[in-house]
Amino acid sequence: MSPKQNRIEQAGPAGNIPLMCRLRMLPIATLFLLAPLCPVFSAESSYLEQEKAVLARIKSPVFPAADFVITDHGAKAGTDCSEAIAKAIEACHRAGGGRVVIPQGVWLTGAVRLLSGVNLHVAEGATLRFIPDPKKYLPAIPTRFEGMELIGLSPLIHANGQENIAITGKGTLDGSADAQHWWPWKGNKKHSDGPSQKADRDRLDQQTKDGIPPKERLYGEGHYLRPSFVETNGCKNVLIEGVTLTNAPMWVLHPLLCVNVTVKGVKVRSHGPNNDGCDPESCRYVLIEDCVFDTGDDCIAVKSGRNDDGRRVGIPSEDIIVRRCVMKDGHGGVTMGSEISGGVRNVFVSDCVMDSPNLDRAFRFKSNAVRGGVIENIRFRDIRLGQVDKAVLGVEFDYEEGANGPHHPILRDVSIERVTGEACGRVVAINGIPGATISGIRFADCRFKGVRNTDLIKDALPPAMERVEIERTSAK
Repeated sequence: MSPKQNRIEQAGPAGNIPLMCRLRMLPIATLFLLAPLCPVFSAESSYLEQEKAVLARIKSPVFPAADFVITDHGAKAGTDCSEAIAKAIEACHRAGGGRVVIPQGVWLTGAVRLLSGVNLHVAEGATLRFIPDPKKYLPAIPTRFEGMELIGLSPLIHANGQENIAITGKGTLDGSADAQHWWPWKGNKKHSDGPSQKADRDRLDQQTKDGIPPKERLYGEGHYLRPSFVETNGCKNVLIEGVTLTNAPMWVLHPLLCVNVTVKGVKVRSHGPNNDGCDPESCRYVLIEDCVFDTGDDCIAVKSGRNDDGRRVGIPSEDIIVRRCVMKDGHGGVTMGSEISGGVRNVFVSDCVMDSPNLDRAFRFKSNAVRGGVIENIRFRDIRLGQVDKAVLGVEFDYEEGANGPHHPILRDVSIERVTGEACGRVVAINGIPGATISGIRFADCRFKGVRNTDLIKDALPPAMERVEIERTSAK
């Protein structure tokens, strides 16, 4: 059977999503991720009905009323508590689940591995501070770096193939990344001291092109690809609620190949390189609500794998709701891409506030002719923009490799309704590439004030504008 027959088909028209029914031929892991396989939407259903249908499928996990306090397992403030935390998690898991409690105080640790049934509860007044020594994140494990599969350093908190897991509480998770730790591996002008990720990143990219199996892509000790802060890989029923996360090495929250994820009431304040706030990648049924994002990169970036890896795995991100969030600094408020090769569909964003002179774009789509990917059925509504530096809508199909590839990306069926803005560089900035499709973008009932520049549209159809008011001001 061809690779295309072994995964969800590309979506047809908006809301009409045909699915393969060759269940006996699909791997068990794929069945787990894609279940249920019946279509969620009919072609006639309204956007709000679609959103309600998605929301009805997202349920937070429930845990037994049992606490496992890390101090009962040997944790002592000011020392490395990795072993005590691991013991508490194992005891909780073996007992059938409950809360592993990080009490008030400052606690040091290396990598934390969550197991099924465990709610890692960071109490109010508690800080779980991760030791910035790469050796604390060994052994290397299966993960992704920028959408490419590898065996790499463990994320600071990770779970692989687990069910009913959570991170909750009003405490703080501190990744301890700064200008001396983790961030210099990016190798940019701001963080340039010490080793750089460039050689490893280039080699990993070439390995994906050459079809080297992921288990042979080894990037553990002695390599410089930064780990994500929190990564749940191939998990079901995930809750992250209430915590504050700061100083991440790279991506902050990274649900990967997960089903049924809730991110609620979380505060992300992390301004390092590639510090995306929340990056659901190849996930289905995701709710992100009542969160605050103040980041060094995209606040939220929906992804589905990079280049040949993304096409080989072939699992889109779909059925995602973002609501009542605040986006401050960042490259994009809600972004799709650039690791988008598996596709993205059915994303509903509503009732958010996006406001900062350091927020580049409110809504951002990025890909190129190497990434490819189909992005469709995307809904933005009832969103208040204060200041946005560059554009309300940014489409960057000229990102990185640009037109230099055979995989032409597709963006279609995007609605932007009842959005208001106080100041922005321009309303629309679309940079298409020859052969790509950018169509079916619609603004309705919007008002934008303080717009400094006219729209920029290249290699694309212009968006439809229905009852849209634009008040221009002199460019500064």
